[in-house]
Amino acid sequence: MARAPLLQLSDISLTFGGDPIFSALGLVVQQGDRVALVGRNGSGKSTLMKVMAGLVEADSGTRVVPPGVTVGYMEQDPDLSGFETLGDFAASGLDPAEAYKVEMVAEGLKFKPETPVATASGGERRRAALAKLLAEAPELMLLDEPTNHLDIEAIAWLERQLAETRTAYVLISHDRAFLRALTRATLWIDRGTVRRQETGFDGFEAWRDKLWEEEDEARHKLDRKIKAEARWAVEGISARRKRNQGRVRALQGLRAERAAQIRRQGTADMVLEGGQKSGKKVIEARGISKVFGDRTILSDFSLRILRGDRVAFVGPNGAGKTTLLKMLTGEMAPDTGDVVLGTNLQMAVFDQNRAQLDPKMSLWESLTGDAEMRVSGKADQVLVRGQPRHVVGYLKDFLFDERQARAPVSSLSGGEKARLLLAKIMARESNVLVLDEPTNDLDVETLDLLQELLGDYDGTVLLVSHDRDFLDRVASTTIAMEGDGRATVYAGGWSDYQSQRSEVETQKKDVKTNTSAAKVKPAEKAEAGGLSFTEKHRLEELPSVIERYEAEIAKLEEFLSAPDLFTKEPLKFQKATDALVERHAALAQAEEEWMMLEEKATL
Repeated sequence: MARAPLLQLSDISLTFGGDPIFSALGLVVQQGDRVALVGRNGSGKSTLMKVMAGLVEADSGTRVVPPGVTVGYMEQDPDLSGFETLGDFAASGLDPAEAYKVEMVAEGLKFKPETPVATASGGERRRAALAKLLAEAPELMLLDEPTNHLDIEAIAWLERQLAETRTAYVLISHDRAFLRALTRATLWIDRGTVRRQETGFDGFEAWRDKLWEEEDEARHKLDRKIKAEARWAVEGISARRKRNQGRVRALQGLRAERAAQIRRQGTADMVLEGGQKSGKKVIEARGISKVFGDRTILSDFSLRILRGDRVAFVGPNGAGKTTLLKMLTGEMAPDTGDVVLGTNLQMAVFDQNRAQLDPKMSLWESLTGDAEMRVSGKADQVLVRGQPRHVVGYLKDFLFDERQARAPVSSLSGGEKARLLLAKIMARESNVLVLDEPTNDLDVETLDLLQELLGDYDGTVLLVSHDRDFLDRVASTTIAMEGDGRATVYAGGWSDYQSQRSEVETQKKDVKTNTSAAKVKPAEKAEAGGLSFTEKHRLEELPSVIERYEAEIAKLEEFLSAPDLFTKEPLKFQKATDALVERHAALAQAEEEWMMLEEKATL
């Protein structure tokens, strides 16, 4: 059965500053749609969403919303003027009897409705805008980067809400895991054209690469045809001038067609170079703690970070991730314990608040005004890893064009600000990277490149992020800030942490259950064969446990058998080796336990 359309755009054209953003664009959003809206930074995703919301009027074309259908839009920078508190703003579109909905949503999104607008941070304002949209529950929700400024717990809550809702939505996000979990269709903006694929984001990259491959093949054929026709024009036209003017005009048409094709935006030409090698021990924290007022941020925490480690810090907003990072890097002193920094450290810091960027400065001034990048006597050059570069040329490496060089930083999108900050960091050599929320606003292609650069980086990486996919791709160790001053170290990335935590919780429940059973039955009656009920159950379970360990060992041994793994991926090699040792030990322990129980059963 056909679904009713909620929104239709037809022949939409829009131009900003002389440059066409869209031309003859059309799309339809229907009931039940769960759509990912994807594209490069600067491709017009947010602009298109504002056109869909009716907030930006197109130069030409029509926007049709059927009578009775409501369309809600979550703004990245909401206007809260005229409201005293965040709760007043979030409830402004609701009947007073429905104001309770804001309280319910606020709990999941972790913001306080009573917070005064005057003192609210940018992240709190965005959460209030998201709460307003969710509480109003329109027929179509337009969500522009809803996970920015949310911690992982709040992202998980939002993911559950959107998975359960019957409301249609269009979603812009850099969070791969979020998009994969929620979307069933994809709108892709590429050079002013919008394409739709009836599969979720999980299939987007394969679809995109296939279309680009077909485009490259067609362009190659066109180039060969132009070359052949141009040769004919030079060698044969003089003898058959009158009869072949049509062919000449066709050649001109081919050239015009080729010239009209818009080149794809390449990936940023980022380079991340390590400086001199640091000492093997980079940071050692011994028994450190931190208390703010009556709140314990960290209690008796110890950690050793070695050269080449990729350490991720996760936990709810306000749990103390950035505080712990500042103590480990020497920016903040712990209340107790001590932190010892290794030798020859060269730190580069990516600040989540972009504090290194002055919004009033131009991009040019932001780079040339940096003391570490300044070239004496050369106002148009910057020092990039010890070599002078023209400032515009270096900006082009990070996908900025010449016209943007003199524009203020305040005019940049979130993704462009992130790229500018990366340009400042990557201009200097380092052996310790401190990345506090580096993934916010970056498009998929730039995230892929950043991940590759971090994989090849010779130094040490300390990373705070709420992007689960990025954590899985980069981190070799995860430190979870679990509240009440507890910080727990886990091997691997986000998925590894979740798995290990789940195992620990299961073991705790088993211990609690067994303890409770022991209280009820102090002397558990042994069944036939001399085994208690618990032992009998364990004996039945152990063969599958042993089989699982053997399968995991086989997979790890196969992975480690690659001849160039150690040289090309030393971190993965070390991680797999450690896991193999751990699995062998667990297998030996399980086999020993099985033999003991089997022997006891025969008594």
